[in-house]
Amino acid sequence: MRLTLLSLLCVVVSTALVSNANAGKPNIVLLYADDLGYGELGCYGQEMFDTPVLDEMAAQGVRFTQFYAGNAVCGPSRASLMTGKHPGHATVRGNSAHRGNHRWERVALKRDEETIPEMLKRAGYQTAIIGKWHLEDPNDRSTWAHARGFDYAVHAQWRSRFGGEKFKPTDYYVNGQNPVHYDKTQYSCMDEFRTDLAMAWLDKVDRSKPFFLFMSYKIPHTPMNDINDDAIYADRGWPEVERQHAGRITLLDRQIGRLLAHLRKMGVEENTLIVFTSDNGSHREGGHDHRFFKSSGVLRGHKRDLYEGGIRVPTIAYWKGKVKPGQTSDHIAAQWDLMATFAEAAGVEPAEGLDSLSFMPTLLGGEQPAHPYMYWEIQLDGWWRTMPTGGFRQGIRKGDWKAVRYGVMTETQLYNLAEDVSESNDVAAEHPELVAEFERLFKSARTEAPGFPYGGHVQDYRGSEKYQWD
Repeated sequence: MRLTLLSLLCVVVSTALVSNANAGKPNIVLLYADDLGYGELGCYGQEMFDTPVLDEMAAQGVRFTQFYAGNAVCGPSRASLMTGKHPGHATVRGNSAHRGNHRWERVALKRDEETIPEMLKRAGYQTAIIGKWHLEDPNDRSTWAHARGFDYAVHAQWRSRFGGEKFKPTDYYVNGQNPVHYDKTQYSCMDEFRTDLAMAWLDKVDRSKPFFLFMSYKIPHTPMNDINDDAIYADRGWPEVERQHAGRITLLDRQIGRLLAHLRKMGVEENTLIVFTSDNGSHREGGHDHRFFKSSGVLRGHKRDLYEGGIRVPTIAYWKGKVKPGQTSDHIAAQWDLMATFAEAAGVEPAEGLDSLSFMPTLLGGEQPAHPYMYWEIQLDGWWRTMPTGGFRQGIRKGDWKAVRYGVMTETQLYNLAEDVSESNDVAAEHPELVAEFERLFKSARTEAPGFPYGGHVQDYRGSEKYQWD
């Protein structure tokens, strides 16, 4: 009897210690759109279609005006997000990497790179991802999301180009096994299906522990993402591809509304930090014209560009009772800053040597440190395209100044974003000292990355030199 009482006392004390350790740690929900442009929400100037839920979220939280994606396309953007590294240090710098013998294939994050969910698990968090992972080797399940820190991972799987298992795009694998099937006829859009899965997981979480939910949506990415709603915006007279595009975004807004309502029903809204952002700027794929709805706003460029339209994204942070409503912030931040921000919220130290800088002071009204500069690079070459010098591009923002290079054999362009946010007036010829400074940074801000061979060459090597990579 004494042993039984002693054992029971130990359990009670242990439970109390866990509860005390978790006290004050907020739940964290990351809402991640796919290819949503800077101008595609009402609170960012969109006037042709509706996003009332996200507009209200912005009104009740912080709307960032100078927040950047990790990169200009999905894979490398997610790599920067998940590891807290800017694109000059991240493992993944394009949607495909060179694997030898002219074979291009997706590469996974390195195993020694800690991800956001792995970090949060050290702080006692329950973790889940619903939707797109895009940072795996298709034929190696140890690189899938369930093996990189997520307790519950549900995502579709791309096929490898070079053999292996044949995956169906409508099958969503649960922790790498036993896929659930997405039946388009049963849902208004793919993200309704994903939201149902998320709410079912939330209903099962241990309320004594905080949770991290990564909602990696599909919208407004295309193709294979048509909505099953023939009525929405049918009266506008738009081309069908544009009706579909606008409808997708409005339906995403509704799904986010469902999820937020579920959090309120659970009674956890006041202890939940919610961040909404997009993996890159507006797209022009599947017949969609990004100019039709002014998807990039006044910004130049779109997905795959390192001009502002490709990397500056709508971003909103909401934390009821903690974040003062109605704020607009011009703090310059990027998605690699989410790791340090979430670490500060969770009371855990991130790994050393990252590029991540917490913007928690901006959220809570403190003194906000700034990055000395922001760096991006991308390699667009891969299995379905061949571009001069691999389609290698670089961009740096330092204060109001922005430098861009499109190809290792091109001159540096320079823009003053305070005066020319549309990047329409290249002033490089007027500021040779700034150009020289940026070109030094183009070299020093990056390291070499296996599989992404084209970067780092500021000099013009037309003529005798040839960059050997195979």
